[in-house]
Amino acid sequence: MQVEEILSFCTAINCLDGRAQLPVISYLTRRFGVEFVDVVSEAGPAGILACNSESQGSRSIFRRIDISIEAHQSRAIAIVAHHDCAGNPKPATEQIKELRKCVEILRKSYSNLPNIAVWLDADQKAAEIGEEI
Repeated sequence: MQVEEILSFCTAINCLDGRAQLPVISYLTRRFGVEFVDVVSEAGPAGILACNSESQGSRSIFRRIDISIEAHQSRAIAIVAHHDCAGNPKPATEQIKELRKCVEILRKSYSNLPNIAVWLDADQKAAEIGEEI
């Protein structure tokens, strides 16, 4: 009889921008020691959640997070924003404020999981908010 492999996941709420995908996945697999990253992809997701956590777009994001948690037992959630975002074309300082607000919003619904904010700079280097950026 074959033993079922236990897979480990975390969830990234990331921009649909292709430049943001691989650096974030690489960062989160190391950060949380997981094998896979479920990606909830939107154009400028931090702007969507921070602007109105009850909007249709926000509800869609939460529904997909729930699927990741229920189906894959996701062990952490990261909200991501990045330099030169077409979906949320605000200065870095404003996007980072939105990321912090998003973490507060996510912690209300997912207090049992680590919730972090990640900034992706112009060189596609990922850094957790709270670290030097």
